[in-house]
Amino acid sequence: MPQTRFVVLAEFRLKPEGRARFIALARADAQGSVANEPGCRQFDLLLSEEDETLAVLHEVYDSRAAFETHLTMPHYLPFRDGVPDLVTGRSVRFFQQDAG
Repeated sequence: MPQTRFVVLAEFRLKPEGRARFIALARADAQGSVANEPGCRQFDLLLSEEDETLAVLHEVYDSRAAFETHLTMPHYLPFRDGVPDLVTGRSVRFFQQDAG
């Protein structure tokens, strides 16, 4: 039976002067998550072609518990601490991936 996954879509409005730093922090978090978290199945940084101030993180975890573990990982902390100064807003939504 297919397993239902826990999906995070986090949308960020970037300050123009913070875009490069945001991308660097997000890439490091994504790489660390996929490499070091058994419960992280996918972590994508999506950059809008039409709007340079829009970035989206698409993250797929085995469960909400795996996502909660992600929030405690050392590779996540620089992203958590660095992003507030680089963005003008954010929206985080949670989904269950349809396993059917």
